[in-house]
Amino acid sequence: MSVRAPQQFLCKASQQRAFLTRKPVAVRASRVASMAQLSQDELKQQAAWKAVDYVKSGMVVGLGTGSTAAFAVDRIGDLLASGELKDIVGVPTSVRTYEQAKGRGIPLATLDEQPKLDVAIDGADEVDPNLDVVKGRGGALLREKMVEMASAKFVCIVDDSKLVEGLGGSKLAMPVEIVQFCHLYTLNRLQALPEVAGCVAKLRMEGDAPYVTDNSNYIVDLYFDTPIADSQAGMCPRLPSKAILALEGVVDHGLFLDMVDVCIIAGKEGVEVKERPAKK
Repeated sequence: MSVRAPQQFLCKASQQRAFLTRKPVAVRASRVASMAQLSQDELKQQAAWKAVDYVKSGMVVGLGTGSTAAFAVDRIGDLLASGELKDIVGVPTSVRTYEQAKGRGIPLATLDEQPKLDVAIDGADEVDPNLDVVKGRGGALLREKMVEMASAKFVCIVDDSKLVEGLGGSKLAMPVEIVQFCHLYTLNRLQALPEVAGCVAKLRMEGDAPYVTDNSNYIVDLYFDTPIADSQAGMCPRLPSKAILALEGVVDHGLFLDMVDVCIIAGKEGVEVKERPAKK
């Protein structure tokens, strides 16, 4: 398998307790380990290693972006080097993941070459009790969504600081990727949407210049004082999602709804594996 050049590649404690005790419809949970004394990075590593158990020889695997996903990429590289995994093809979700995976000797492809993936492993910035997530604070949301939508199974890996009762509940950024053309016009239209009333829209910066994604786009970060609400369905943000996507100039957003099949959550009390049963 030839390797493409990079440019070609496509809350807190009370919230955590509420998340772990709430039982959303059609989600099954199991406890698999106890790691009370581990650091946050060690917890991330444990979650990532558990996720790699879903990877079998001969699979095409989506490789996520971010600090947690990086542990999974390294683990796959180690298992390939030891011979415990064979014939793996990885599809990276960013240039930096491409560079990491290439350095670990993982054979790589694009969605053009491998349009159907067996599994994707990636982190998230927020996870709600229904396993809907916010992603994209690392700037790779578009490629992440493309790769994960093409995967038969999406395994999401987080530490328990990412748990929220409703998306947007962390009061941190919900990213929206937009084209550069007339970006202030698009930013103002995003902030004026009734479906996200009350949010604050900010252009993501890198130093004195706008942050530019791997796809040569900009990112507008939306900040919410309360979870993103759907006027017809409470905290489920489907109407806001549709309204954002309907704006000309918007490429995609960081709401990943009905996409996660398995969420592996590492916390001081152990690792929780939450699964969404297959759709009938």
